[in-house]
Amino acid sequence: MNKVLASADDAVADIPDGATLMLGGFGLCGIPENLVAALIRRGIKGLHTISNNMGVDGSGMGLMLEAGMVASHIGSYVGENRLLESLLLGGKLTVTLIPQGTLAERIRAGGAGIPAFYTPTGVGTVVAEGKESRDFEGRTYLMERALTADFAFIRAWRGDRLGNLVYRKTARNFNPMMAAAARTAIAEVEELVEPGELEPDSIVTPGIYIKRIIKGEHYERRIERRTIRQN
Repeated sequence: MNKVLASADDAVADIPDGATLMLGGFGLCGIPENLVAALIRRGIKGLHTISNNMGVDGSGMGLMLEAGMVASHIGSYVGENRLLESLLLGGKLTVTLIPQGTLAERIRAGGAGIPAFYTPTGVGTVVAEGKESRDFEGRTYLMERALTADFAFIRAWRGDRLGNLVYRKTARNFNPMMAAAARTAIAEVEELVEPGELEPDSIVTPGIYIKRIIKGEHYERRIERRTIRQN
């Protein structure tokens, strides 16, 4: 099955107002910037986003926040996004902060069909408020619910027309688990190849998880710097 669409705009055309959306990335590394830009062009509102963080002002998800598209956000930290910080402190945006390991596992559990799990992270802190707890072998654990989404934006290095994906180094981060945890996972890749061209042992996300795939038109690579040493 050829899952390739002509553009990022085509790939996001049916995402409605109020959808729950997972977005891969860690800081500015491995973010699906072409899909984000296309969604901003659509101008939809009331999104419930799930991502490790919202990047920085003026880039990636930060642009979604500036466009007033986000109604609530689940993430691990505020990062370097001053607008997110101000909206959070001003009570103008619903933000749920989750310990990073717990966030990753809640997403992974959602993709694996596991409704909940127990973890010791957060016991005795505000993270534990309102949560069920149980003791196992003399230690207290909190119950955490899995996270799923209507859509997920995934960034990969290489992909084929069947949706099989290969990631590059730390740009892998949250992308594979989000691909499994969403009803409709949409991938953007730097290189689009024909089936059979990817080394099978290098494929991290099998195409069965990916519903749509596009070749990204532009990547800023803002965190990459060339250093020249003069002897």
